[in-house]
Amino acid sequence: MEIKDARVIVTGGSSGIGYATAQKLAERGARVLITGRNKEKLERAAEEIGAIPVVADVAREEEVEATFRAVREELGGLDVLINNAGIARRKSIEELTVEDFEAVYRTNVFGAAMMAKHAASIFKEQNSGHIVNIASTAAKKGYATGTIYCGSKFALRGMTECWQAELRPHNVRVILVNPSEVTTAFGQPDRKERPEEPNKLRSEEIAHTIVATLEMDDRGFIPEVTVFATNPFKK
Repeated sequence: MEIKDARVIVTGGSSGIGYATAQKLAERGARVLITGRNKEKLERAAEEIGAIPVVADVAREEEVEATFRAVREELGGLDVLINNAGIARRKSIEELTVEDFEAVYRTNVFGAAMMAKHAASIFKEQNSGHIVNIASTAAKKGYATGTIYCGSKFALRGMTECWQAELRPHNVRVILVNPSEVTTAFGQPDRKERPEEPNKLRSEEIAHTIVATLEMDDRGFIPEVTVFATNPFKK
């Protein structure tokens, strides 16, 4: 696709992977709308990027609907949805609660699905569009204490495959991106960005991957891509 002048939503766009992706897209001339829950942080990020901020929590359906009203008003339509917003909780099997599942699934699964639902309606009508779901290597392999988070990302991976089957006849590309460990604020109790480490992935590597998959000519698409650090064990 042609990035210049493309109309894009990036959820969770105020920091980390979402911020880096929105920034790269804006640098290439895209018109970008970012969402997030923290108004001050979101507006500061939007000003730095040159994006449109919409304070919204994808876990709340009424706020998803408000986001798409803003899309119509601010962008006049949509070409790309990047489902980046996500949260995590680590619990041993003995500690699991329904409340923890609901909290994570409302963002990682239900929120992504409701965003995709509204985007798909636009994309089917115009017979084109792009959905990028940010999952994780946790969508491919579980780990101890990962029941809730891995379960949510396995669900997102499964939904991606369903949307690919449903939307390909409408020229809609649905792409899954699985980052390995990235030095961001994700999972940090204080929500502060972690410092870069020379042997770990940065948000920039994932943003590069997202933009590269989108830039492929629309006749082809990459269904799924996984990004690992080259050598995370080196000293």
